[in-house]
Amino acid sequence: MSIRIEDILSAEHCLTEAPITSKKKLLEYLASFIAHALPESSSNDIFERFLNRERLGSTGIGEGVAIPHCRLPQCKQPFGVLLKLDEAIDFGAMDHRPVDLIFALLVPEETDSQHLKVLAMLARSFTEPSFREALRNAPNADQLYQRAINLQQP
Repeated sequence: MSIRIEDILSAEHCLTEAPITSKKKLLEYLASFIAHALPESSSNDIFERFLNRERLGSTGIGEGVAIPHCRLPQCKQPFGVLLKLDEAIDFGAMDHRPVDLIFALLVPEETDSQHLKVLAMLARSFTEPSFREALRNAPNADQLYQRAINLQQP
């Protein structure tokens, strides 16, 4: 059975308006949002895990997209947050383009191949220009979610 975006993302975890001006602010914002959604977790711990992953290399995959991710002991199954920024930010992406579409992913600490399958599925979807364009043109968070789950790549 293949993993789909709706398996890891809910409409409540799609955001279109966030006061983000830098990569650090983005990771702090995501960590705070996720800690609120996963109350047994700590925003400081999530932020540090995101930072540690970014130190290994930017999760900016190109074309204005970043997929920051980390493992989290309190996470019982893959958990995603999709964010569309009004203003793109520098994320140190491999193509040097600023980022305006972010899919944050958390996976259980003991996950191995599932983690890679989820990342591969996300990367496949975000490499499609029509998928990115549809998300960028979503007028609100609900439409962002609907477009993400309906236009994803198999």
